[in-house]
Amino acid sequence: MKDLEQHLLLIPGPTPVPPPVARELSRPMIAHRAPEMVELYHRVVERLQYVFQTRADLFVLASSGTGGMEAAIANTLSPGDAVLCISVGVFGDRFAKIAQAFGMDVDVLAFEWGQAADPSAIEQKLKSGKQYKAVTLTHNETSTAITNDTASIAPMVREHGALFLVDCISGMLCTDFRTDEWDCDVVVAASQKAFMLPPGLCFVSVSPRAWEAVERAKSPRFYFDFRAMREPAKKGQTAYTPAVGLFFGADAALGMILREGAEQVIARHARLAAGVRAGVKALGLKLFSDEAHASNGVTAIVPPAGIDADSLRALLSQRYSVVLSGGQGKLKGQIFRIAHMGAVSEKDLLGALGTLELALSEMGHRAEPGASVAAAVRAWTISH
Repeated sequence: MKDLEQHLLLIPGPTPVPPPVARELSRPMIAHRAPEMVELYHRVVERLQYVFQTRADLFVLASSGTGGMEAAIANTLSPGDAVLCISVGVFGDRFAKIAQAFGMDVDVLAFEWGQAADPSAIEQKLKSGKQYKAVTLTHNETSTAITNDTASIAPMVREHGALFLVDCISGMLCTDFRTDEWDCDVVVAASQKAFMLPPGLCFVSVSPRAWEAVERAKSPRFYFDFRAMREPAKKGQTAYTPAVGLFFGADAALGMILREGAEQVIARHARLAAGVRAGVKALGLKLFSDEAHASNGVTAIVPPAGIDADSLRALLSQRYSVVLSGGQGKLKGQIFRIAHMGAVSEKDLLGALGTLELALSEMGHRAEPGASVAAAVRAWTISH
């Protein structure tokens, strides 16, 4: 059995948990309604509001990010409401599936995978005559390694008079995101991405305009009912039993983020991404995503002709203990993905690039020895 402590995990969630956070996760349990928990809750929420760049209400849910997406739909809409779901990949499609499950009248505006959503096409759709109650968008789509231009799309949604529901699960702290400035109504993030935590917590901000919709919405909800969360949150509590251990970890992780500064965290992700893309291209590999809108959190790569992406990943995992992601949905077997989000360093990525070069060589793809590492180092040196 391989020693899992030695593996290099470079997937877009769960991401590595740094030692200071891991230590906090093992703290002795406390009562979930104790004064210490109230203090902890308020501190975590205040720090999350800083990261989200919002003064709106923010809730911490014991769920994955998908739970937050469901909460965004169920709390603000009623069966039959018209919803425009913008999709550039698997998770944009997931927002649409959730809305359909709750009986909404869903239109999916899909764009070619590997390309960002086109704001002009969105504007045209919004002006087509149909009145949408809400528009959903995935800010950063990990399945295709694309970041959408949320800042340009948001004013169009507001002009249309629709609610703007944004999945920022993999985008928060990887890319710039300004909840209040961009007038977003419900924004969802999750613990297992750039927050450097295990899966299990979902963070959801709710604007004053969204609260008006919450009061009107007729969709069934219970565990994810924002109305049940609002009063307990004012007292530093959750409506139901919180994931206390994960709150300990969140406090530590957010403390690290605050000390570095959110802007610096985002800049670090952009820098790491540039190095990985340079290293991959130096191996003669093609990036799957439009580089003008490439994600800071993950890079999607097309393997050389004749090499199956999943076979390459299996070799990397089994022989070198480097764990990368594969393609999802219709991209299964066609691409592989290197994540560079959260507690990932230059050292980790240099190791991954060098190992990728070795694995490709074993599978018959030749490149100049050391080309990937040299290109990444050059990119990072220039960025300094």
